Amino acid sequence: MTEEILHHREKGLVRRMILEPGDSTHWHRDLCHRVSTILRGTTLEIEFRDGSPPHRVEVAAGQVDWDMPSDRIHRAVNVGAEPYEEVTVFFLDHPETVPQPQAG
Repeated sequence: MTEEILHHREKGLVRRMILEPGDSTHWHRDLCHRVSTILRGTTLEIEFRDGSPPHRVEVAAGQVDWDMPSDRIHRAVNVGAEPYEEVTVFFLDHPETVPQPQAG
């Protein structure tokens, strides 16, 4: 997984993330509202730490999604054949908020 902070000012943070095929994000919670724009990729699988069945998500370049905060610990896995890339705008509660803190 590659992550790059493109912009961070006050309560706004913009991040670019790339998952190569087979890569996953760290286990995390989503603390903030956010808007994600898919730049490339085809399929993600959302796995849940509680053992619930994973959720498969078909994506396409240009897709834009609004996501709500969630306390449920999960991670995204790129199960597609090509890299997955997104740019996400996080709406932070406080300037120092970590929007997707790792869950230990």
